[in-house]
Amino acid sequence: MKIDAVFSGGGVKAFAFVGVLRSFDDHNLIIERVAGTSAGAIVASLIAAGYRSHEMTEIIDKLNLQALLDPPWLTRYIPFSKWLFLYFQLGINKGDKLEKWLNQLLAEKNVNTFSDIKEGYLKVVVSDLSLGKLVIIPDDLERIYGINPNYFPVSKAVRMSAGFPYFFMPKKLPGKGAYKSIMVDGGLLSNFPLWIFSNGDKQEKRPVIGVKFTEDIEKQNSPHQISNAFDMFTALFATMKQAHDARYISKSEKNNIIIVPVEGIETVNFHLDDITKEQLYIVGRERADQFLQFWPK
Repeated sequence: MKIDAVFSGGGVKAFAFVGVLRSFDDHNLIIERVAGTSAGAIVASLIAAGYRSHEMTEIIDKLNLQALLDPPWLTRYIPFSKWLFLYFQLGINKGDKLEKWLNQLLAEKNVNTFSDIKEGYLKVVVSDLSLGKLVIIPDDLERIYGINPNYFPVSKAVRMSAGFPYFFMPKKLPGKGAYKSIMVDGGLLSNFPLWIFSNGDKQEKRPVIGVKFTEDIEKQNSPHQISNAFDMFTALFATMKQAHDARYISKSEKNNIIIVPVEGIETVNFHLDDITKEQLYIVGRERADQFLQFWPK
């Protein structure tokens, strides 16, 4: 059966997505269109490029997460300088290594720009802080920025979507005016864009399966304990990430959402060991197997 798929953000927890994809293969589900936010955008781009679950398993087995970190060289000699970069550059890591890694993987499948992917088959969610807009790449590039999506690198779009605030320095995107927009993690405005393939009242061509993590739902339903300015900032950030999607999910077909239980793993913990990565893979595969045993309902 052919399906469309949407993957939520989740940082390093996205290793569980590979287990979900293995389950999809086992149940003969073929993904046509795919969309994602942040880490979900990374997985989505690899799927759109033609990577299968067994190939992604090989990728994560070889991946050294710490090798993707690239703080400015000055911080090696003057540790305190990282706070200066955080203040003036709005992040600790440049994100260039992440983008280069993605570019190399996509290039191995002859994918460089969005012209190398069938039109409409990959959608990447990004947040434009300068304009205060949720941006879908490639759909919005021409309309908002005057950029031809056929020449826009897929790796750059995904790097923007995965630009977790303060952990990675935001990318800047030139627009129609003299300014450049500050682009950050798409999860800031839509961490689970299940709505992205919706045709309104029209019948969908294919079923849409969304995959997200349990912690997101628990945080939606639990009140935030706010006793200081830092608590207020984290509550604001969490609310912005969840409010848009929560409203849509409450009206959507919940029978098409795979919930992967992930507890105690920080989104930007780039020090995961191989055992934890394997556990994430296993829980993703097991939860997808349980879901697909009774799907479609």
